[in-house]
Amino acid sequence: MCARLEARRPEIEEAILTRVYAVSDSAGVEDPEYVQGLRAATSAALDYGLAGIARGEDRPGPIPAALIAQTRRAAHSGIGLDTVLRRYFAGYTLLGDFVMQEVEDGGLLRGAALRRVQCAQAALFDRLVLVLTDEHTRETEGRVRSPEQRRVEHVKGLLAGELLNPAELAYELDAWHLGAVAAGRGAAAAIRDLTTALDRCLLLVQPDEGTVWAWLGGRRRVATAEIARLATPSWPDDVALALGEPAQGIAGWRLTHRQARAALPIALRGPQSLIRYADVALPASMLQDDLLVSSLRQLYLSPLAQERDGGAALRQTLRAYFAAGRNAATAAAALGVSRQTVGNHLGAIEARLGRSFSSCAAEIEAALRLEDLGDLAAPPEPPRRGSGQ
Repeated sequence: MCARLEARRPEIEEAILTRVYAVSDSAGVEDPEYVQGLRAATSAALDYGLAGIARGEDRPGPIPAALIAQTRRAAHSGIGLDTVLRRYFAGYTLLGDFVMQEVEDGGLLRGAALRRVQCAQAALFDRLVLVLTDEHTRETEGRVRSPEQRRVEHVKGLLAGELLNPAELAYELDAWHLGAVAAGRGAAAAIRDLTTALDRCLLLVQPDEGTVWAWLGGRRRVATAEIARLATPSWPDDVALALGEPAQGIAGWRLTHRQARAALPIALRGPQSLIRYADVALPASMLQDDLLVSSLRQLYLSPLAQERDGGAALRQTLRAYFAAGRNAATAAAALGVSRQTVGNHLGAIEARLGRSFSSCAAEIEAALRLEDLGDLAAPPEPPRRGSGQ
């Protein structure tokens, strides 16, 4: 049974993710970091469920750390416990449906054996609910008690358009702002040092462990390029920094923050620890659309994998072609091959995709840009450079 389910794992995981995404929170808008963590949590929960079926209810195994971390993130992001549990129940129910499909199609289990599998699933789910409920409750209560978390909630309320008194933040919202979001050990200290070097006012909060939201404010407009120039030589290798673009007033305060948050996954995935939103606006927006990311991979990259080398040569040609401004001769020179070889490769790509290259070149280039950031479907890993987390 476990082997049959594992063979269908991609299908099961995508089905559960679809159901999970369909369960929306009553608050309406969810934290991008929380949404990105849903895929990793779904994968970990499926691992836990399949392992539990193999072990039985007497040997459930520990709750995966990814599930506990995602529950804490939910509490910090204001995602209600009911939404968290509804999503887990959706996954639990769907996995049960797949189990019953295998029972009906393969006839592997019946009678007492089937009841043991069902009992194991139920026991795992009950234990998961108890542990995650306690974790969410503890984090929520801690957030309410902490002065720092009350400050975070005040900032979140203002970002959401609530009519709160901004004077409590001791930061001028009518000024020019530049939003920054950083992740990694020492992020807060690094941003404070940068603020001092720029002679700006600072509003800084930490919505969760390891993540910092900051705004650098002042009466004059400061260019993102100026901040990047000052920060780059001394910025810690183990801290990822994403910068929004300069904007004025409370509307600009919100906008530059949204830009920085959207760019952070690029800083976490890519080789550069400091990223400007203006440089990555398109891939940053694409990464927030799970449907677009999955579709680009399926439509424009997966067909190339049918080549003998898994599509490596075609991908290399595409990257050189786009880097050369879609000039075949320049791409051929960069690759050290003939222009005819480049043309042949482009023709092979058209054959694999079943459409003309010119009609989907932009989509192919976007898919490759996302692939260069790492696993198209995977959430960003924590900062991994230097001695950081």
